[in-house]
Amino acid sequence: MRNGLIILLLAVLIMIGVIFIINRNAEAATEIYVATDGNDEQSGTKASPYQTLNKAAEEATPGTTVYIREGVYKEQLVVQHSGTKANRIVFQPYMEEKVVLSGTGMEHKAGDTALLTINSQDYIEIRGLVLENLATDLADETVMGIHVTGSSSHIILENNHIRQVETHAEGGNAHGIAVYGTEPMTDINVIGNTVEELKLGASEALVLNGNIDGFNVERNTVRHNDNIGIDLIGYEGVSSEQDYVRNGTVRNNVIHDISSYGNPAYGDDYSAGGIYVDGGKNITIEENTIHHSDIGIEVTSEHAGQYADQIKVLRNTVYNNFYTGISIGGYDAKRGGTKNSIIAKNVLYRNDTKELGGGQLLIQHDVKDNTIEKNILTAGPSHLFVANYFTTNEGNTLSRNVFHKEEEEAAAWVWKVEEFTSFMDFKAASKSDTFSSYMDVTYKNPNKGNFELKEGSPVQEVIE
Repeated sequence: MRNGLIILLLAVLIMIGVIFIINRNAEAATEIYVATDGNDEQSGTKASPYQTLNKAAEEATPGTTVYIREGVYKEQLVVQHSGTKANRIVFQPYMEEKVVLSGTGMEHKAGDTALLTINSQDYIEIRGLVLENLATDLADETVMGIHVTGSSSHIILENNHIRQVETHAEGGNAHGIAVYGTEPMTDINVIGNTVEELKLGASEALVLNGNIDGFNVERNTVRHNDNIGIDLIGYEGVSSEQDYVRNGTVRNNVIHDISSYGNPAYGDDYSAGGIYVDGGKNITIEENTIHHSDIGIEVTSEHAGQYADQIKVLRNTVYNNFYTGISIGGYDAKRGGTKNSIIAKNVLYRNDTKELGGGQLLIQHDVKDNTIEKNILTAGPSHLFVANYFTTNEGNTLSRNVFHKEEEEAAAWVWKVEEFTSFMDFKAASKSDTFSSYMDVTYKNPNKGNFELKEGSPVQEVIE
């Protein structure tokens, strides 16, 4: 009888525990509503929404989804609390309504001004917002669409649209999305956003900088900006320790019309990269499409004695860019370089459209122990495949690359300053192996951006 009572008591306690857990999770999964015609003195329900985003941010606890009703919100949203692994805090439009955070009429002062800020908060998701019309004339103010800083980790920025963030000041700076790891950060996800029509000064459209260990930048569209598209930076003094971005992926992004030409910070230079690794480490850049920009992909470090290290540039399509397709190494002898990296299975098609001498592949200062293999290169108007105007490269391997042979077209390669118009002479000078080829390449429709090889193309055998 006693055993039966004990069993019954245990069963009751278990049921109470289950009910407690269910109720706790139900309480965690809360909803808050914001509408332009709401009132912050109301309860924040769908029927009685708040009016301001920051009232919602103040009340949002782990497990809260803040649903924002359609309209234009002329305020800065500052995320004020962290979520948890099981119960994130989410800000998003209600039922795909159009929600705009606008900088029109915003007061400006020195320092950082962002339409949306996440500072040392974790497990936050920002989805489906439009952030626009933030401009400054102040040289000492940096304007941003989204600013993630401090130690913020486990962040998702997805399907947002950032546009018309501008600096009009000489020496000014602006960003569309800026993630600055001033303290250790991890698990940063920037997915499916559109970042466009920015005037950036000396800064970048989408940037990760500082102490960031673990990230994913995927399926974004970055276009029509006057400086670098996607930038992964190290060694700028952002963090006091491990001051470089590392262990991440940049995949399936579409980047085009990125040029510094006409930007007051650069004048007539064509120097903006679609994707730029500046001192990052252990990063994979794969299956991106970059066209009609200054430089397709650039991998190096701007700081002497530092490197872009263990970078994999794989299966990207890079075409019709103004200066060069892929660039590795420092642009002068005062910079750092590129080492232990792989450039493989990329399509480099008719870059150097401005005939600036960058060719399809630009190899610059302090380039060592890299592998360049199984790429397909089609020369642009300059007829230049490889441009190497420095002698400071060593231990690099060129293997099984295909150089597109076109009828009645001149061809040129520059290796350690010396120019070659014979493929065999270039192979001998660069010590490329016997499997690299100078042959015809038949794409299905390159004029329409389709670089799939036609069935039966002999190129396939070389690059497999």
